[in-house]
Amino acid sequence: MARGWESKSVEAQIESANGRRGEPKPRLTPEQLDVQRKRESLLLHRTRVLSDLTKCTEERYRKTLADGLAFLEQQLAALGWQR
Repeated sequence: MARGWESKSVEAQIESANGRRGEPKPRLTPEQLDVQRKRESLLLHRTRVLSDLTKCTEERYRKTLADGLAFLEQQLAALGWQR
C-alpha cells in the first residue's frame, strides 16, 4: 500500500533526529556560555532596533535608534561577531 506524504515527512524527521544524536555537543566553559548569552541578547536587541528603524518616521528618533544600533554592533564586534 502506498504511503502518504505525512508518513514520509515523519520518517525523514525521525532519520534526521537520529543522525543528530550521534554528534555530541561540545561542552562550553562558564565564560564561553556567558559570552554566548551576551551575544544572543545583543543580537535580539539589534533585531528590535532594526525593526523599529524601518517603522520610524520621526528624524530625531531615527537618529537615536541609529546611534543605539551602532553601539550594539560595537558591543557585538567586541564579542567576535561579524556582519
